[in-house]
Amino acid sequence: MRSRRLHWLAAFGAALPVGCQTVQTTRGGAVAVDRPQQMSVLAPSEVQVQVQVQGEAARQYAQVKQGAAQKGALNRDAKQTERVRAIAQKLIPQTAVFRDDAPAWKREVVVLTSPQINAWCMPGGKIAVYSGLIEKLQLTDDELAAVIGHEIAHALREHTRERMGRAAPVQLGATILGAVYGTGAGDLGNLFGQAMFVLPNSRENEQEADRIGVELAARAGYDPRAAVTL
Repeated sequence: MRSRRLHWLAAFGAALPVGCQTVQTTRGGAVAVDRPQQMSVLAPSEVQVQVQVQGEAARQYAQVKQGAAQKGALNRDAKQTERVRAIAQKLIPQTAVFRDDAPAWKREVVVLTSPQINAWCMPGGKIAVYSGLIEKLQLTDDELAAVIGHEIAHALREHTRERMGRAAPVQLGATILGAVYGTGAGDLGNLFGQAMFVLPNSRENEQEADRIGVELAARAGYDPRAAVTL
């Protein structure tokens, strides 16, 4: 059965077009982020790609949480965690301005005790903020909202999937197909991990996240000028 599946997968993959297609993952919002995005087309469907990438994000997020919990570094400071989650909860409803599906993402928000000045939001909306970011920079709520909004914006624009496609445009499609049919889940995990945690965002992607993040923060009632002070 496995050999038949692999044979069919190879034949189907060979018949698919190779390259990229222009997509628009978000509406422009008041900040008018409307750059045409290039995504790999070597995949079963746009929806299937999103499902597979978000599924891998959830799996790796669970691993991060498990590792942090084992070290006693997961949500160690209840007051700090409550503060971060309260800010995120004000930002999340504003994502509807950019995507209809985003407010319903199965979100989680955790604080990781670490000296790193870092935060991220995975595809599908799972968020991590590092305590070093809050403590070393002594962030106000407005500044923290700018950071979290920026990270949420990366997820809204699916910048991780863009990086996956840029790193290996043909491999991405074949990997998604393999994950769909149970033959390439490991490859998908490796490709996702590289794109999420190793490969840098382009300056263009960072500018988009800045602009969308500021709008999310402003709509949630935070001072958008905090992005400048930060």
